[in-house]
Amino acid sequence: MPHYSVRIAGDNLIYSAAHFIVLPDGSCEPLHGHNYRVAVELSGPLDKFGCVIDFLALLRIMKSILAELDHVVLLPTCHAAIRVAAGEEEVEVRFGPRRWVFPRAECRLLPLSSTTVELMANHLAQRLLEVLAAQGFAPPQQVRVELEESPGCWATCTLTPERRSPA
Repeated sequence: MPHYSVRIAGDNLIYSAAHFIVLPDGSCEPLHGHNYRVAVELSGPLDKFGCVIDFLALLRIMKSILAELDHVVLLPTCHAAIRVAAGEEEVEVRFGPRRWVFPRAECRLLPLSSTTVELMANHLAQRLLEVLAAQGFAPPQQVRVELEESPGCWATCTLTPERRSPA
């Protein structure tokens, strides 16, 4: 039985964002940014038109997801040592004696323990599944998101969502 997948990648699947992470030794990186590049692969059965999903629909969805993260500060809200307090106008972030204050509109508070490239790839894969479901697309058999943080440094997250049989 054939296995089908579609893949999108390219210079139009990018976003620029700032972040910092706590390193394994417990130290915290300085705030810095990346120009992230994304590739997405969906696997699944063919629809009545002979497609896994329409390329243009997948591209439109991914561009909207990446726009949520473009030109903002990415902040993890589930890290044990990073404290994020969001007000209406600003976000205060603390790590030990360090403190940052950002405009609220320029932050994305993410339900992650860290903004590593691996966890960000997972976040993108989860968001893609959410948006596909919200827009009435059948769940794919598998989603694979590749995220490049800097030239040649990629992380990959592959998710296999639960498929429900029709009732």
